Amino acid sequence: MKIVIDARELRSSTGRYIERLLYYLQKINSNHQFVVLLKPGDFDSWTPSGSNFSKLACPHKEFGAGEQIGFLKQLKSIDANLVHFGMVQQPVFYGGPKVTTIHDLTTTKFNNPSKNPIVFKFKQEVYKWLIKKVSRDSRFIITPSNFVKKDLIQFTGVSEEKIFVTYEAADKISDSPQPINELVNKKFLMYVGRPNPHKNLARLIEAFEIVRSNNPDLKLVIAGKKDFLMQKHEQDAQKRDLLGSSVVFTGFVSEGELRWLYENTLAYVFPSLSEGFGLPGLEAMTHGAPVISSNATCLPEIYKDGAHYFNPNDKNDIASKIKDVINNEKLRKELINKGGAIAEKYSWQKMAEQTLNIYEKALS
Repeated sequence: MKIVIDARELRSSTGRYIERLLYYLQKINSNHQFVVLLKPGDFDSWTPSGSNFSKLACPHKEFGAGEQIGFLKQLKSIDANLVHFGMVQQPVFYGGPKVTTIHDLTTTKFNNPSKNPIVFKFKQEVYKWLIKKVSRDSRFIITPSNFVKKDLIQFTGVSEEKIFVTYEAADKISDSPQPINELVNKKFLMYVGRPNPHKNLARLIEAFEIVRSNNPDLKLVIAGKKDFLMQKHEQDAQKRDLLGSSVVFTGFVSEGELRWLYENTLAYVFPSLSEGFGLPGLEAMTHGAPVISSNATCLPEIYKDGAHYFNPNDKNDIASKIKDVINNEKLRKELINKGGAIAEKYSWQKMAEQTLNIYEKALS
């Protein structure tokens, strides 16, 4: 059978899932022929290693007319037996057999203050409609957690039997640790990721201000690309007289720098209000960092007893749980040991095998 995998998001912030899926699918013996669709800018950066894998350039961006017209025409010309869309964005009138991965419903629940509110609200409503249509039209849906599965059932009304959960995993960074000079021999907490509203960084900074009152030498490191939203958080930290001296915005960090941060932090703090899987916390566990996490959405399902949980809507509870970990070395070591053991239970290889089984079910 000919299976097309839409990998247009391969090099995006959410592309880790599709990149690992492709990597491990190529290690599984299969008689199927796989065609991987890539954005032209990503075409040379990914080369198939399996003899039954090939690649095609797909110049049609998400949420554009080209996706609905040009991409639809391209898919019809390939004449696939099955298409796996790695995200909700896809040609809505594609009528062939398909499987869709829906990572979460966060975009349906939160606004983005960096966008025009009227335009964003319109796109949000279109996105909600798209999720419901895609859920109805796909033979099967893949989600990264049981939480998202239940959320999707409630939102779309699709049958539980139609949705399969394939857990993701975290790999240890292979690059050598690269110290960040201003943080060497300093005590710090850390967060890495995007600054979107659901990530709850404003409340993390408020909680850190409480913790710092009794820990004046402690720093909070926020790593991630400095965009409009990240700059707003910098301004907030500056108003609180925390910027630089206590709250450090590193901007983009290399893989080596990220590994060094994980391996040297007192704790990784994950204040998110909504996640589909929570990969950053799991990655922190893989590198031996104790995790202090929000108890929202899927996070307790994924981290189990390997994290110390707080209510993400309560800055005092966040501060209290941070103090628990940084002031109790026994608890900190327990979290390191439990977190490491939990992270080892997740496997990209298993995820790929489960996904191939879903393909087989969809083709039968």
